[in-house]
Order: sequence, then C-alpha cells, then structure tokens
Amino acid sequence: MKVKLRPSSLLLLTSVLLSTSIFAKNQSVDIALDTHSPGSTLNKDIYGQFMEHLGRGIYEGIWVGEDSPIPNKAGYRLDVLKALKELKVPLLRWPGGCFADEYHWRDGIGPRESRPKTVNSNWGGVIEDNAFGTHEFFTLAEMLGADTYVNGNLGTGTPQEMADWLHYMTSDAPTTLVEQRKANGRDKPWKVDYFAIGNEAWGCGGNMTPEFYTSLYNQWASFAKTPQDNRPIMIASGGTDDSTVWAETLLKGVKPSWNIRMEGISHHYYTLPTGKWDVKGSSTGFAEDLWFSTLQQTLKIEDFIQANVAVMDKLDPDNKVGFYVDEWGTWYDVDEGTNPGFLYQQNTLRDAIVAGLNIHIFNRYAERVTMTNIAQMVNVLQAMILTDGEKMVLTPTYYAFKMHIPFQDAQSVPVKLSVEPSYQFNGQSIPALSASAAKALDGDTYLSLVNTKVDEPITINLSDIKQASGWLLSSPNMDAHNSFDKPHNIEPTAFNAKVKKGKSEIVIPAKSLLVLNLGKL
Repeated sequence: MKVKLRPSSLLLLTSVLLSTSIFAKNQSVDIALDTHSPGSTLNKDIYGQFMEHLGRGIYEGIWVGEDSPIPNKAGYRLDVLKALKELKVPLLRWPGGCFADEYHWRDGIGPRESRPKTVNSNWGGVIEDNAFGTHEFFTLAEMLGADTYVNGNLGTGTPQEMADWLHYMTSDAPTTLVEQRKANGRDKPWKVDYFAIGNEAWGCGGNMTPEFYTSLYNQWASFAKTPQDNRPIMIASGGTDDSTVWAETLLKGVKPSWNIRMEGISHHYYTLPTGKWDVKGSSTGFAEDLWFSTLQQTLKIEDFIQANVAVMDKLDPDNKVGFYVDEWGTWYDVDEGTNPGFLYQQNTLRDAIVAGLNIHIFNRYAERVTMTNIAQMVNVLQAMILTDGEKMVLTPTYYAFKMHIPFQDAQSVPVKLSVEPSYQFNGQSIPALSASAAKALDGDTYLSLVNTKVDEPITINLSDIKQASGWLLSSPNMDAHNSFDKPHNIEPTAFNAKVKKGKSEIVIPAKSLLVLNLGKL
C-alpha cells in the first residue's frame, strides 16, 4: 500500500506524538498470537461491496456514459475504476437492496437508447433510464476481478422472470435467450457467484412473515435452475437486527433436494448513532456522546451474529449454510441540502473505526460468516468513495478496507489479550481495544488493532515477532474527513515500531486503526 506523506499527514504525526506523550493516561496490554493453532480461513468475500440503483451510487458514481466529459472507459469513470482496482474489491452485490424487488432485468438489456424509463419509487422518485443493466454490471465486475452477487426480484417479479434471468446469465445452450445475450454483445455465459431470492422480505421486499417467505422460497428455488458447472450459491432473505426467527424458520422449512438449494441466509444491520430511525445523528460535527454511542451500537452486531450462529449450529451442525451480513454500515441523517432519498452522507474517522470493529467481528465468526457487503460502495451511506461531478475523494472507510487487503483469504490467528481495557463514558462501557490477526497468502502474519478511546493511547506488548511495520489511520479530530476542497485531510501514515529480540512495545494512539505486518512467524 503506497501513500504519499503530505503536510496534513505530518501534522497528524505531530498530533499523534503529542497524544501519546507522558501526559496522556496509558494502559498496557500484552497480546499473544497463537500461530500454531490457526482458525478459519477469512473468505475474501467478507470484504465485499454493495452497489444499488440509489442516488448517485451508480449513475455519476460509477457510470457516466461514453459521452460524458468526465474521463471514462466505455462509460465507467476512470478515477473511480482506478480507486476500486487498488482496493481489490472481492465481491459486488447488485442491483439492490429494495430496488431489486422492483427491478425487471429485461429493462436493462439491449441498445441503451431503446431501454424503457421507469420511476425509482424506493429512492427519491427519480427516473431510472436503465443505462446500467446486466451487461454493464458484469463488465464492471470483470474489470475489477470481483465475484458477483445478483439479487433477484421476488417482490414484483415471477418465478419465470427469475428463471429466465438466470438462464440468460449462466447458460451456453442454443436457446433464444442465449442467442439474445450473444446479440447484445456477450458470447460466453457469466459466472454468477451468488444469487438471492428476494431482499428484506420482512420489509421493503414484501412485508412477509418468515413462514410465508419460506414457502415462497421453496417454490421459487425449484425453478432457479442453472447449468451444473455454473451454479451460484443460493441465498435466502433472512432477518435483521436481533431477530433469529428468520434463520430458524428457513432452516426448518427449506429442505434441500435435487432442485432446491439454500446455501446462505442473509442478515442486515445498520449502525445508527442514536439507535432511532427518525433522528439518527449527523455524519459530522458530533461530540463524544455520539462517537461513543455509534461504537456501542455497532458492537451489538456481535450479539446478533452469536445468537443466529447458535441457532444455525443446532439446526445445521454440518455448517452447510452460511450466515451472510450482506448489508451493514453506518446510517446517519442525510447531509443538509441533499435529496433525502439519495442517502448521501459524509464519512469520517468514526466510520473507519466502525469498519475496523465490524471486520474484526466478522473475522471471529468466519466459519459461518463467509460473506458480507458494506452499504454502499460509492456516494451512498458508508461509502468508500464520494464524487461531485468530475471530483472524487477517498473516504476513511476506503482506507480501512485497503489496510485490510492482506486479510482476504488469509488464515485467522487466535489473539489473546492479557487484560481487556474498557472505554467508559457517562456510566457506560465498551471495549477500548479490539484486535484481529491472520496469516496472509504472502506468508506474513498481520495484526489489526482498533483503539476506540477518544483521548487515551493504549500500549501493547508483542513477543516472538520479526517486524512491526504497517499503516496507521488516526487524527486529532473525531470527525476528520476528506472533502472536495481538502481531499487528503485524513490518510493512512506509514508506521514502524522497533523490534528487539523478537519483542516490541507499541503505542496505539487514541481513536485509531493500526494494521501491522509482523513478518513470517
């Protein structure tokens, strides 16, 4: 990972040094890595992305069209493409989201000038011109080298429409649909890695009960047929927040057979600073109370995963069904002056800390949690990238994901803390230190660390290591962010700690994410 040091970065380093001075209260923690007892493989798709027809998430954010003055390649904006390639995006989920259950795939194929215009009734009531459809999605995935996750339309579609779409995408048989795909410019079938039948069936996907949806899943899955050598992982729409009834009902009610497969159950959880949907909290300009409550809210996802995994371990002891958190991230009140239906929000250091904490949690449950998708990739909710016309900035969340690239397909390494320091605020407490480690494909062991405290560093002691170098993301300001006027305000800085006789004492600054390469252990 190459990041140029700028004056703003030098100021950050100065502030970090000040924050870790003798005047700051400091806790010390010994961290032991059990490299001889590796855990589960961290499926690269745990670090997946989500792109929906929502606001400027696709149009402007990714797709600008061939005639746009914004530099592009066949309609895809070049700056965003470059940034996503450098992020090594492992998985793309599309077309939704709530949009998926009103999306008719035939609207998005054929000559773009002939594609029908519809209303995006879920997100802002804007006109959807269907310029970005099936072919455009798979072209993007191939440009990025990413796996694909397609969400089918259960809400307003039919089993026939879904079956036709799967056939169009995956088959090489000499049928009318395949010939149509070839006439539209794609000779060989695509690889659909994941396919979901519906989205949020409990809400925007139809306000269904778990029992009703389970019956529908059995029916629709019976017709979701693909060639034997091109079969996607089939996903059922699961629950949200603390619900376990969806996983339980689906595992009891869906009986795998020759024509019914269910290899994953989705789950959604969004982090709201206040925990309330009517007034969620601002993306910037917040005080410590909303810093603390945001982290407190995001950590709840571990309890939700634990509860669902317990149900699944009982009903699926052979671990044949994955638990996929295919929508997660922060959700704030939209930025002032923007379309409320576009869900555009700034992205700060707080979001990077949220990302780090969630990644650590997913890594701990990697045996069952083998795929997740942060919402969303560009311009929507907890985005990696923000654009404004021809301008583009990378967010702190982008850097959090980039710092964790070595964890993709790595072997998890158990981490033990000698003490578990706490961060206390107004009589409440959350962990002050979070850690996750893995042996990467390059053979090196990486350690990811998060200090959640606003103004106190934490010292860690490591033993039996070869080196301790990596990247630090931190700032004196809780809401440090990159703007179009100051696009490099917060970026990772190179970090190197002394290692003597295999030991190192490392100070983790307040409110920071640190990822270290410890060498080959």
